[in-house]
Amino acid sequence: MPARAIRYVPNPSQKPYPFQPAVVVDVGRVVEQIAGMLHCHQSQFYEWLPYNGGYLDQVPDGDGARRDWLAANLRIRLRPRADRYRDLVLQAYGAERGAKVEYIEAFEPCEYGAPLDEAARKRLFGFLN
Repeated sequence: MPARAIRYVPNPSQKPYPFQPAVVVDVGRVVEQIAGMLHCHQSQFYEWLPYNGGYLDQVPDGDGARRDWLAANLRIRLRPRADRYRDLVLQAYGAERGAKVEYIEAFEPCEYGAPLDEAARKRLFGFLN
């Protein structure tokens, strides 16, 4: 069995160094699916993170309203990421499609996991060019 791949996802921290993605994935077609998965983690996304972030008062009541709120916030978080890493998006998807990508996830290899060599890249991200 190959060593486990561990990847970082973006956050605003600049220490010990800024986030340096190696892979970007267009998630535009699955944003609602991602929101649905995150919605399953009620205490994380409607209690703990909002409490620590100081926006607990913005979390709506009711299951449907909460899920809609989470999906909207997910889009707000993911949309600027596509522009921030547009050069990698264009490299991964080509100029025509890459220019239209609105929502991405970006990943940086972690030194604690297996290296992101060509075999690992193909195994984990084979759907990319």
